Amino acid sequence: MGLLKDQGVVYKAVNDVDLGPNTDQIYLHADVKAPRMAGLIAKVFVWFLEMKLIGNILLYFLKKNNRIQQLVSYGVMQDSPLYVPLHSYEEFEEEEVKSLSLGLSPAEQVKHAINCLQPSDVTLEDSYFGFRRWKIMDYSRAYASRQITPLVVAERLISAVEQSSGPAMDMSFFISHDARDILRQATESTLRYQRGEPISVLDGVPIAIKDEIDCMPYPTTGGSKWLHKARPCKEDACCVKSLRSCGAILVGKTNMHELGAGTSGINPHYGTSRNPYDPKRISGGSSSGSAAVVCAGLCPVALGVDGGGSVRMPAALCGVVGLKPSFGRIPHSGVLPLNWTVGMVGVLAGTVEDSLIVYAAISGHPQPHQSVMPRIKLPMLKHSNMSNIRLAKSNEWFNDCSDDIRACCSRALASLQKLYGWETIEVTIPDIEAMRLAHYVTIGSECTTSIAHHLEKKGRLESGWDVRVALSIYGSFDSMDYLNAQRIRNRQMRFHEQVFSLADVIVSPMVGVTAYEIKDDAQETGELDYVNGAALVRYSIAGNFLGLPAVTVPVGYDKLGLPIGIQFIGKPWSEAKLIQIAYAMEVGPKL
Repeated sequence: MGLLKDQGVVYKAVNDVDLGPNTDQIYLHADVKAPRMAGLIAKVFVWFLEMKLIGNILLYFLKKNNRIQQLVSYGVMQDSPLYVPLHSYEEFEEEEVKSLSLGLSPAEQVKHAINCLQPSDVTLEDSYFGFRRWKIMDYSRAYASRQITPLVVAERLISAVEQSSGPAMDMSFFISHDARDILRQATESTLRYQRGEPISVLDGVPIAIKDEIDCMPYPTTGGSKWLHKARPCKEDACCVKSLRSCGAILVGKTNMHELGAGTSGINPHYGTSRNPYDPKRISGGSSSGSAAVVCAGLCPVALGVDGGGSVRMPAALCGVVGLKPSFGRIPHSGVLPLNWTVGMVGVLAGTVEDSLIVYAAISGHPQPHQSVMPRIKLPMLKHSNMSNIRLAKSNEWFNDCSDDIRACCSRALASLQKLYGWETIEVTIPDIEAMRLAHYVTIGSECTTSIAHHLEKKGRLESGWDVRVALSIYGSFDSMDYLNAQRIRNRQMRFHEQVFSLADVIVSPMVGVTAYEIKDDAQETGELDYVNGAALVRYSIAGNFLGLPAVTVPVGYDKLGLPIGIQFIGKPWSEAKLIQIAYAMEVGPKL
């Protein structure tokens, strides 16, 4: 294909790029040239794509027409590659933050988190739709007062899961759950409360685990029909061990987009996790089931894995909180190795308070690549305890979403300025579209490399049709694509460092569109919808590609009553401040 080679973009040196609002940098909108495909059309496309000669031609034009070659493969830049987004750590003083000692157990860390909470006996309610969700402290207080027992909660939960999985509702929240194991855990927790010896406030609280994270006694399928056969689950992931040691009831493995290779959550093998706000619509991917079970009130918290917005995106679509910590903050041991440098365990919760409690439980434990473990800091969640917060806003990027989302997030931002006196600083974040494509090259290359051996044996033929397309595209990336993607990572890291020298956080909508309808033709084959996919991931990429902490908080609804979330992206290791800001956003309209 050398004769057809594209002319690559020549990038300015980082120091020569103006990040101010009046820059000469041009904002590139996603220009996706790929029709929506599902059903028979998707099958025919896969057949052609997997023929060597025809497939190579199709893949060439897919990469060319969607600007991967122009912006990534043949891009001309001075920057060297940056392969892992691990940030150095320096101790710094923060207001209203509790710094934890090293070596504490998960239960001890949870106890410190409880001491950071604002006293409250109010149960979370969604006045728009009438959802009523118990918070972690609601469970803990009810158990301690003998109002109810973990065993009764478990019995009701099992009934609700089975009802929601039946043909009448077909919500497909879970890939697997074991009633006997749930009841065993609940019985043990009930006995601890009867003895007056609960391990922590998480004792007896139901928590769901995305089926990308090892949790005994379940297989880890990654949403596929074959991966658990090639890679059996032998023990709990590190984050799951932490929750189990706090007494949490681990209620099963939630549904997900197969191999995390999509944004809709449509899974042809295990069904599609439907959005509780409107079951005809997606819950988002890839942590679709985790977002949906929290939204529906079955669990106050669920774990997900965020490789390209896969925690925050479905959280926003389902109207819950989604927290993705800094790269390296949460141990990755026991998580499917689908995306080594962009995927991180995250928390989906009904409230910021609950996300803080579980974040405290699963944080810590140095990773093999870390010589120093950053100290865990927990924020004091108090009304209006923060001042002089500076929010960076890149206007063209912020506004690249639906009218309802733009208006809702703009109102939310204005409310923060009015209530707390926070300052919005206009900036320009360059090359957003190039970063999205560079991330796509990176996550695709890492995914296929990690499972290449298994794919050659039988995995590809047992995968869904939509995933087979994704795997073919991922497999077409070469060393030039990958290396230039890492050079773009380095550029973006330096751009964001400059932005963070001016502001505390970056603010944006979480997604470009709200939850869209599930088409009938997608149920068997999955769905290829790269236009909606690009809109859903538009604001996610920096958190993953650059290893930055980020959180989304629900702030309203569109004209159809579908949830809208705003996002805050923080400096490396600044989870405490980020959670404080998210809490201020959550409680602000109620003050």
